[in-house]
Amino acid sequence: MDFDLSDDQRLLKDSVDRLIAEHYGFEQRKKYLATPAGSPLWARYADLGLLGLPFPESQGGFGGGPVETMIVMEAFGRGLILEPYFATVVLGGGLVRRLASPAQQAEWVPAIAAGTLRLAFAHLERQARWNLADVATQARRDGDGWVLHGEKGVVLHGDTADRLLVTARIAGARTDRDGIGLFLLDPAGAGVTRRGYPTQDSLRAAEIAFDGARAEAVLGEPGRALPAIEAAVDAAIAALCAEAVGAMTALQQLTLDYLKTRTQFGRAIGGFQALQHRAVDMLTAVEQARSMALLATVMAEEPDADERARAIAAAKTQIGRSARLVGQEAIQLHGGIGMTMEYAAGHYFKRLTMIDQTFGDADQHLARLAALGGLFR
Repeated sequence: MDFDLSDDQRLLKDSVDRLIAEHYGFEQRKKYLATPAGSPLWARYADLGLLGLPFPESQGGFGGGPVETMIVMEAFGRGLILEPYFATVVLGGGLVRRLASPAQQAEWVPAIAAGTLRLAFAHLERQARWNLADVATQARRDGDGWVLHGEKGVVLHGDTADRLLVTARIAGARTDRDGIGLFLLDPAGAGVTRRGYPTQDSLRAAEIAFDGARAEAVLGEPGRALPAIEAAVDAAIAALCAEAVGAMTALQQLTLDYLKTRTQFGRAIGGFQALQHRAVDMLTAVEQARSMALLATVMAEEPDADERARAIAAAKTQIGRSARLVGQEAIQLHGGIGMTMEYAAGHYFKRLTMIDQTFGDADQHLARLAALGGLFR
């Protein structure tokens, strides 16, 4: 298999790497965090075509696929970006591509690509424990529309989204695979209450309640949305794996630089063999994660749901294990400075920990992989 990037992909990589290097240094990121407006880069992302990355050119998009998403997300992982790119473009955009009608796509995709429509996927519920089929929120017919009742938690960037993509059950028991629909709601509409808060990695999330909230639109066939949701989530996990590789790479390099400059007993601590071994363990974990992230990228659009699920589960398992090893070793090798808010190492570890928990941690995906019969049949 040829893993070389095409000319267009290399140009994309160069432009995104340059953007992060020039505008997302750690000190710049701290300034973005300290201002109510946050980062000014959302419009820049739109100008570069990044917000339209996964959408076809006929709809005003970039026409990219999983490889292009991997390139962008790895760079964003190195920069620890704060914008809702994953929530809007990767996850929300993936749902729109798979479930929205041509008329809906014609209306929404140009707005997403232009940066004027931010989406958030409101799916997780307290009792669900990463089970995508566990949906208690109810949707009921009301005239020619739908009305929702229920609660969603940890909605990524849900407090700043312009529209919410909400899963709700129109039929069946709470964990039935059939009977789940996907609805577009205005978070400022009647019957919607949302409470935003910062997450441990300095991003944002929200708890959202629906009490007779009226949906603006339904995506796909009501009651049969779950397979497309699973496909969109698997592709989103592949993107998270790429982001984690970017964060791990930056954290490993940061730690290596520290070992070369921090002195003890009159010499750089990187000269001690025991610490060299630990640095090598970090590099090995990063490269293992990189290999599995590539597998997840290649399989992100696999039409066979079981084959795709095997690859994604295996990748997420390795990403979680590598992230923990790299993060823990980085903190240990840095010592106390690694835990301070003024230094980047702890922020990378926090983001890696949150990635591990998003859509199932390493243990959850290992159990999922075992239930599917392993990576290879």
